[in-house]
Amino acid sequence: MIKERRTLLRLLASGLAYTISRPIFAASLLTPSQMLGPFYPDKIPLDHDNDLTRVVGHDGMATGDISHLIGRALNPLGQPIVDAQIEIWQCDAFGQYKHPRDGGCRDPAFQGYGRTRSGSNGEYRFKTIKPVTYPGRTPHIHMRIVSGTAKLATQIYVKGERLNNSDFILNSIQDTEARNSLIIPFVSEPGYPSDELVAQFNPVVLA
Repeated sequence: MIKERRTLLRLLASGLAYTISRPIFAASLLTPSQMLGPFYPDKIPLDHDNDLTRVVGHDGMATGDISHLIGRALNPLGQPIVDAQIEIWQCDAFGQYKHPRDGGCRDPAFQGYGRTRSGSNGEYRFKTIKPVTYPGRTPHIHMRIVSGTAKLATQIYVKGERLNNSDFILNSIQDTEARNSLIIPFVSEPGYPSDELVAQFNPVVLA
């Protein structure tokens, strides 16, 4: 068991975890790791709460389809990961990241980056916008989870998006089940405003 765990950890560290369809010793599919990307904040903004649709000191709401990204952080046995730091970042409705290396006209009402911690059942939530495309990529949201020494960077994709089939980063995941685990629907749900969407993503992390 110890040898198998060390082998899997080495694969995770090398970015090759997506080639394994199921963890050797686990009941659930590990969430595939993906590149952190060039637009992870070089400096964490002062306003970095879990509502990306508003910015402190700026009137108005972000442009785009308001969406609630919710879920639970779990270990491979389906148990909650409590008090994990969960971050997301994405481009705004105009395809611009809030990052010095991505120029252009940005939405001043979109926070661009958010952070929260998982609750007692592993639950988390963000209010953001439905991701949009930008040159060379299908719509996606970056997510990073840190729990103790465990870290996972991945990306979340929109079910039904036509560019998914040609996105080189998404399709670098060779295992179909693992790849599909990152593609989730953005839909209307009871209990939320009728003009807002809900997307549920339950990352499974070796923690």
